[in-house]
Amino acid sequence: MSKFLGAATVLSLLFLSPSAHAWWDMGHMTVAAVAYHQLTPSARARAASLLRLNPDFDKWVRSVPADQQDRVAFIHAATWADDIKRRDDYERGSIAHDGAEASANIGYADHRVHDYWHFVDLPFSPDGTPGASPQAPNALTQIEAFRKALASDANDDVKSYDLVWLLHLVGDVHQPLHATTRFSRALPKGDRGGNNETICLAFTCGAKLHAYWDGLLGDRGGPSDADTLAAALPTPDATAAAIDDPARWVSESERLAEQFVYAGPIVDGVGPFALTDAYQADAHRVAQQQVALAGARLARLISMALR
Repeated sequence: MSKFLGAATVLSLLFLSPSAHAWWDMGHMTVAAVAYHQLTPSARARAASLLRLNPDFDKWVRSVPADQQDRVAFIHAATWADDIKRRDDYERGSIAHDGAEASANIGYADHRVHDYWHFVDLPFSPDGTPGASPQAPNALTQIEAFRKALASDANDDVKSYDLVWLLHLVGDVHQPLHATTRFSRALPKGDRGGNNETICLAFTCGAKLHAYWDGLLGDRGGPSDADTLAAALPTPDATAAAIDDPARWVSESERLAEQFVYAGPIVDGVGPFALTDAYQADAHRVAQQQVALAGARLARLISMALR
């Protein structure tokens, strides 16, 4: 199924990995690997100093040679916003539950998971079914907030926290199913970004459509593997890479979802839908292009904020 993972491994990941993650760890690390090599030297040095404030820094660089620690920490940091979902000392909640703290930006003292920061659900309907506007805060509001704070005179604890979130969220919004929810006659309340549809691959059915797209770059390996994947990605168009408006990034992802995610054999309903070879080829191509583009845009964002 993927040139990076064996079919059996991918199938197991589709069923076992949480569907709320975008790109899974390898995809997020690959976005960061692309970005790291495109940062300005000053931004790279400043980012390195900020990441040393993350509580997981020592774990990221354990047994890593000193001259490689900055790169490895930067790539690992892209998974931190998902890692905290599995920790007992972090609290999962909703926008309603978290209230005024839902959009707080207080640094590592914040032990809320903020699941709702990982996506922005632009409504899409192929048949005119009414949709619902995205709730806020969301991935778009937080990218804007964190980018602004990273370039401000905020304290370094907040800036470090914002940096690790930006490393993650820029990748999130380039995954098409983190930018839209489909409303249709069969799913009038929305499909939760592809989490309500299931698919069939090879001889196995029941994986979520969202999880399939999350896993297109795999979920096994470390920073060196992410560097290898990053080097093999297509070079994004320079004009597209220079777009620095996150709202446009989200709109682009939503259009890709319409064109490639909700394409045949994905029709109205919950499935399971048997994915064709042509669908999977398009999906892999789109995923690789989006990860490369996310990395280039992330590098530009960080370099501008930390110049």
